Amino acid sequence: MRAMLATLALGLCLGPAAWAQTSHTGMDHGDMPMETDGMPMDMQDMPAMVGADAVVNSFGDGTVNVTHGPIPEIGWPAMTMDMPLMEGFMVPEGIEPGDHVRMMLGQDGEGMYGIGGLDPAE
Repeated sequence: MRAMLATLALGLCLGPAAWAQTSHTGMDHGDMPMETDGMPMDMQDMPAMVGADAVVNSFGDGTVNVTHGPIPEIGWPAMTMDMPLMEGFMVPEGIEPGDHVRMMLGQDGEGMYGIGGLDPAE
């Protein structure tokens, strides 16, 4: 019993240190090459994405009209709006008006937000 308690105590003491050694926190990924559709992409070229739950209302030419709650990460209140699709993004098959989705928003080169991802909400 003492051996088991000693092992447990040692694990509790060393566990966080061992986890920190294997954790990726603080790791510089800036020099790590990535590929998208076979083309290399630097981390600084990847837009930071912000996720938000929304309801799809309709589709337009290169836009999706959505109703979403507040998005505090970018200072947006809840609203209904036409969101442009980011360059190269196509709405996945099966997503229809009335669907609850998780949308991923990214910024273009001019700082305008657009939809870069849409997945059915779980």
